[in-house]
Amino acid sequence: MKILVLPGDGIGPEITQATLAVLDRANAKFKLGLEWEHDEMGLVTLAKEGTTCPPRILDKARAAAGVLLGPVSHNDYPPREQGGVNPSGEFRVKLDLYANIRPAKSRLGVGLTGKPVDLVIFRECTEGFYADRNMFMGLGEFMPTEDMAISLRRVTAKCCERIARRAFESAMTRRKKVTAVHKANVLRISDALFLREVRKVAKDFPDVELDEKIVDAMAALLVRDPSKFDVIVTGNMFGDILSDEASEISGSLGLAGSVNAGDELCVAQAQHGSAPDIAGKDKANPISLILSAAMLLEWLGRRHKSAACTEAAQKIEAAVDSALKDPATRTADMGGKLGTQAFAKVVAEKLG
Repeated sequence: MKILVLPGDGIGPEITQATLAVLDRANAKFKLGLEWEHDEMGLVTLAKEGTTCPPRILDKARAAAGVLLGPVSHNDYPPREQGGVNPSGEFRVKLDLYANIRPAKSRLGVGLTGKPVDLVIFRECTEGFYADRNMFMGLGEFMPTEDMAISLRRVTAKCCERIARRAFESAMTRRKKVTAVHKANVLRISDALFLREVRKVAKDFPDVELDEKIVDAMAALLVRDPSKFDVIVTGNMFGDILSDEASEISGSLGLAGSVNAGDELCVAQAQHGSAPDIAGKDKANPISLILSAAMLLEWLGRRHKSAACTEAAQKIEAAVDSALKDPATRTADMGGKLGTQAFAKVVAEKLG
């Protein structure tokens, strides 16, 4: 199986190198048969080719079994018409990677609230309020006058149904509870459509409890007691915000994996940004991308019925947890002394 590797911007090349060190060890130990195909995107290709996301990248992604995508500095990109295309949004829309799956787990015992966290957020990420991905042509926000800006929100039954189904399928393998997060008390049409589709899907999973929460209440409840939640399903913007909150509550955004998955392809991408201020200093914590890569292996295991991929994913996660238990084998941001590559070496060695 061929995996497309795109290092991205800022700390991207460093944490990608670290992640590949772990994947190389897993590939050899579990005989996964993975091959790496390397290419570039982001600020590097903007300077060389005039665009942050060359068309060949999407073609290569379609032909690959999976993608390892480093963080991007999209806030530093020029306007789209000048080549500044956000690869994350482009991948999600053009490759129909509708499910942004973001687990939050307190790997150091308890989270910042003093209570354990073990939940996963299923965020629909191809529509909603995100202006770069909710229109067939053009952008979903515009300015009729210099003093007026309008943003559009797109919600479709198809996208709501499929993200809800993925969430309920996940809940069947966990604690069998799904919480649908919405703002239907204000967005009475679009979020009512979302809830309608979630409730339809729920009927196909009678063993799974369906809970519904308004988004502002949900933000507070996550802080009060995150242990009450199992699988959360929501739209693009709410999911983006709540997943960062949940990950931070669990211990750190840097400890959370993330994948963007469709029916045919899965892309592993760290939850955090490109952190250009520490780029090239061997200070970046690579855990998020390592765990994202493990999630990619888990997805490949299900899709290709590969027990080896599934086992490798479990062992990588266990190796990360083992490294975190000892302060001597943590990165500096977690109270340790190891750099990016040294931490990856420890995790690789723990795989055997």
